[in-house]
Amino acid sequence: MNAKGVILKAFEQFRLKTCINFRPRRWWFEQHWINLKWSIGCWSEVGRQPSRAQDLSIGSNCDTVATVEHELMHALGFWHEQSRYDRDNYITINWKNIEAGEENNFEIGTNTNNSTMDTPYDYFSLLHYSKGAFSKGNESTIITKRPEFQDVIGQRLDMSHYDVEELNKFYGCHESISFLDHCSFDEMCEMSVCSRRSRGWRRVSHTAAGPHSDHTYLGTDSQGTGFFMHFSTKRGSVGDSARLQTRRMTPRRSCKIQCLEFFYYHSGSWSDQFNIWIREFDGVDDIIGTRRLMSQIQGSPADYWKLHHVPLNATKTFQVEFEARKGVGASSGGFSVDDINLSETECPHHTWPIRNFEEKLSISANNSFLHSPKYYSADGYRYQIMVRLSKDHFGVFFRLVSGINDDTLKWPCASRQVTFTLLDQNPHIQKRTSQQRSLTTTSFGLYEAHYPRIWGTLETDDSSDQFYANEGMGYGLFMSATVLRSREFLKGGGIFLLISMQDISPLRFKDTLPCPSIPVKTFPVQNDDDDDDDDDDDVPCTTQYSVHKTALRPTTLNTTASTTRSGVFSGNFWKYDVTPSAITIVVVLLLIVCFGLAVVYKRGCSKGKRTQITSAENRLFLQEQKHFTA
Repeated sequence: MNAKGVILKAFEQFRLKTCINFRPRRWWFEQHWINLKWSIGCWSEVGRQPSRAQDLSIGSNCDTVATVEHELMHALGFWHEQSRYDRDNYITINWKNIEAGEENNFEIGTNTNNSTMDTPYDYFSLLHYSKGAFSKGNESTIITKRPEFQDVIGQRLDMSHYDVEELNKFYGCHESISFLDHCSFDEMCEMSVCSRRSRGWRRVSHTAAGPHSDHTYLGTDSQGTGFFMHFSTKRGSVGDSARLQTRRMTPRRSCKIQCLEFFYYHSGSWSDQFNIWIREFDGVDDIIGTRRLMSQIQGSPADYWKLHHVPLNATKTFQVEFEARKGVGASSGGFSVDDINLSETECPHHTWPIRNFEEKLSISANNSFLHSPKYYSADGYRYQIMVRLSKDHFGVFFRLVSGINDDTLKWPCASRQVTFTLLDQNPHIQKRTSQQRSLTTTSFGLYEAHYPRIWGTLETDDSSDQFYANEGMGYGLFMSATVLRSREFLKGGGIFLLISMQDISPLRFKDTLPCPSIPVKTFPVQNDDDDDDDDDDDVPCTTQYSVHKTALRPTTLNTTASTTRSGVFSGNFWKYDVTPSAITIVVVLLLIVCFGLAVVYKRGCSKGKRTQITSAENRLFLQEQKHFTA
C-alpha cells in the first residue's frame, strides 16, 4: 500500500519537471505499457521492449520517491550515469572490488545506445551508483577523478538538474505538465504593481528593519546581491495598500487545484495584513474578473524569512494577487516577499520550520528529540512529528496523539500515508532535490495506529498541555549531516520540514486517488476610513513591472555628489538627477514666487503647488497607461 502511494508521488515529480505523464492503462489493445509490480528488489528493463508489457519492480525497501524515479528513468530509456561512453574521463572502476557476477552493471555503453544528450558528466545524477556499489568488501568500486565528488555520487534524493535536462531533450519537452510560474525578482518577471496612497511594492536588496538579504542567496557567497519585493508600513494611513500581481494562467489538469509557495519576511506592525487573492476571468472579454481571498498573514513580526503555502482551486484563467495593507500601531518595516512558485500540485498540509537546526544537530546529546506542534489531518486525526538528533545524522518519526475528534473517528487509523519532505530551498521548484520519505499506517499487529487514549502514554509538553501519545514510527536515518550540508536544505541555519497525512485507502481497489479538496476559509480585511477608493481593488493592475537585474542594482551614493533615483517602468529606464545645490536654488525661487503671489492672491501659493503636483502625477500616470496598453 505504501509503495502505491509513493509511485503516485514519483509521477508528480515527472509532471512538475518534464512533459512526461503517466496514466493507468485503459484498453486491452494498447500497444505498450509499464507493468509496475511488487517483486524481489528494485529493477527495470531499459527503454521500450518488444513485448507489450515492460516490467518494473518496486519490491521491499524500494518504496521511496527517488528509487521509483530511478527505475522509471530506466524504463524511459536511460542507462546508469557511470555507463556513459566518456565515463573514464571522470571516474575509475575498481574491478577487483566488484562482487562476482555483477560486473555487467559497470560496463560502458556506446554513444549510439547511451546518448548523453550533450549534457556534461553528472556526479549528482540519480542514475549514478555510489562509491561502494556491489562492493565485496569495504573498498570502493567507483573512484571519482575529482575527490570532492567521491561522497556525492549515488545520491538518492531526486532527479538532478541534468537528469531533467536529458529527459526534456530526449522527449522534446518545452514545458512541464504541472509547473505554472516562478519569480525570484533577479530576472524579468511578468508581474504588475499598483498601490493606493502608498509608495507601493518596491524592488530592493535589503531594508533597514530587515530583511538584510533576499532569501534566494541567503547564507551563500552571493548574499546581498539578490532582490526581493518590499512594501513599507512605516508611514502612511491605516488601510494604505499595494498589490503585486502575477501574469494570467489557465489550469490544464483535470484536478483543479494549485499550490502557491513563497517566502515572506514580516518586519512591520502586528496589525499589518498580507492578503493573498486569486482573480478568475470568465473569458478574453472579461477584463475585471472575480476576486477571492485565499489566505491572510498577520501577527507578530519576526527577524527571519518564513515559508508559506496557499492551496488554490482556480477552475479558469486566473492570476494571483499579493496585497499588503498597513494596520494600526507603530511599524519599523513592512512585508517582503521572495522566491514565488506556483504549480498545479497539492500543497503540503503543514510546514514545520526548525530554526538553528544545524547548531542543534551539532551540540545536542545523541538520541535527543525535537517535537513539532500538534497537527490535525484533513479527516480529523491529531498527530505530531519528532526529529531524533545524533551527531552525524538525524531521524524523523510520526506518532498519533489524542485530539478533540477522537470519539467520532474510526480506529485503528489505518491506510494513512504520512510524508516527510525536507525542503531543498533552491528558489526554483523545478531545480530542487528535496528528501522525501513516506510511511503508511496499518491495523495489522501494530498499536501505533490505535486509539491513543487507550494505547498511548500520558505526556505533558512545554506549554503544560497534557495529551496521550502513541509510540512513534519513522526513519532512524532520515539524512546524514554530510548530505544535509550538500544542497540548500539549510538557509540561515534553519530547515523546513513539510508534512502531509493522506488517506490512501482507495488504492486498495484503484490505481488513482480522488482530487483533493480545498477547505473554504474567510478572513477579515483591514479597510481605511475612505471607502471611495475601495472599488480600485476590483480592477486588475495595469502597470507591468519588468525587472531588469542590472538596471535596478543599488548604487553606492556619495553625499557630496549627485543623488540618483532610478526606477523601471515597462522596460524604460527613467533616471532623475538632482544635486543639493540645485535643490537650494529651486527652494529659494519658489519662496520668492510664493511670497510675491501671496501679496495679490491670498493662499495662492499652497493651492498652486497642490495643483502642479497633481497635474504632474496625472501626466506620468497617463504616460504609463499609454505605454502599457500599447
